[in-house]
Amino acid sequence: MTMRDVTSDGRTPEGPGSGSPSRRRVLRWAGGGLTLAALTAGAVGCDEDAVDVEEPGKAGGDEPGGDGGKEAGADAGGNGNGRAPEPLWTKPTSAETYGDNDELVAVGGVVIASGSPLAALDAATGEQKWSLPGGAVPGAPLLLGEDTLYLASSEYDGSVIGYDPASGKETWRSRLGKEYRQPRPIAVDGEQVYVIAEILEDDGSSKTNVIAALNSTTGRVAWKEQRDVGTEQNGIHAAVRGSHLVYTDFKKNLTVRDTAGGGQVWTHKTTKTNYGFFTVHQDLVVVPQGNVLQAFNLTDGKEKWTLEASDGALFREPAVLDDVLYVADSAREMRAVDPRTGKQLWKSEALADAGLQVPRQYVKAGDTLYGATDLDKQGGIIAMDARTGAVRWTFNDKTGDYHAWLVATDGKRVFALHGKKLHALPV
Repeated sequence: MTMRDVTSDGRTPEGPGSGSPSRRRVLRWAGGGLTLAALTAGAVGCDEDAVDVEEPGKAGGDEPGGDGGKEAGADAGGNGNGRAPEPLWTKPTSAETYGDNDELVAVGGVVIASGSPLAALDAATGEQKWSLPGGAVPGAPLLLGEDTLYLASSEYDGSVIGYDPASGKETWRSRLGKEYRQPRPIAVDGEQVYVIAEILEDDGSSKTNVIAALNSTTGRVAWKEQRDVGTEQNGIHAAVRGSHLVYTDFKKNLTVRDTAGGGQVWTHKTTKTNYGFFTVHQDLVVVPQGNVLQAFNLTDGKEKWTLEASDGALFREPAVLDDVLYVADSAREMRAVDPRTGKQLWKSEALADAGLQVPRQYVKAGDTLYGATDLDKQGGIIAMDARTGAVRWTFNDKTGDYHAWLVATDGKRVFALHGKKLHALPV
């Protein structure tokens, strides 16, 4: 499973080499509370019908999609001449996203974008299959595990709820306790759902938080551990691998805990963790830190390998797909790396050559790697050859919406979310 990060009015764009966070990232960092929902209300203004596509290197151009996808699939979903495929369908959504990679999921024949109401669309047709009136808590993940969609309760009653993603029916519910506020699921494995919640003081305030494991069958609390003073419950990115729970937060902590009892195995104070994003592979956690990509052993935190970017470039969000680590840097160089050894498999400058933005999220279908970018005019969804990094085509709806692009796949289609538009593209 995966978890989870745009230009805006008045926002300073985040171009290659920029060290400044985007406005959308600042909103995401704050955890998506009601105040943020109000800040972003009405910010998406676009034509709900027009969809255009772009040629590599001509992002933001005026030329429409053209051939209508007559030969769709001839070039990884494109029409054989380097142009993006026409969408299979495009639908407006109630999406309320903050740029995290786990706010768009495809599972059980449906595709779901975080929003209120929370709606599941048929993956093949785009027709609505079900919806939940309360929706998803803004900024909280759509967490998938064991054919269950786990959500923080939109009623803010301290519950964490599991749903059947195909039908939307509730199948599981748990509550951490009255002394905790706003528990949010952060990771899941075959036995437990892991949550972080605020610890309430007598006056209703909160200065500390707790991390806990809930049994995914009974809902009972398996263990809970108070986190150190100064840690935060916002900006959490987490993953489970075997007996280890790995997570980061705003304080640049990279922490590993034992899933059996919650004990802390090790923690590192990192320098630049790229807004907390990391990836795991087998017994390693790989973290971008400025111009260095580092891999640490999950068992003891010892460094296994490092990879340096060239010319002072900064590494961006990494992803491991089909046992290959994909990562780009701020100089728009794309790399494929063996995650076990750090050995570079290939490096491509195709993104820079085409004048495209750097992807911040990746999915893979067949031999094509699909990347989703922050900036709209110079990005969108970029289809790349997973064997070489060559750009095959780009897709952009040209709405100018400042939200980050998000991408997901069910293996048959690629789903691209941008603001309140959801597109299904052929693979």
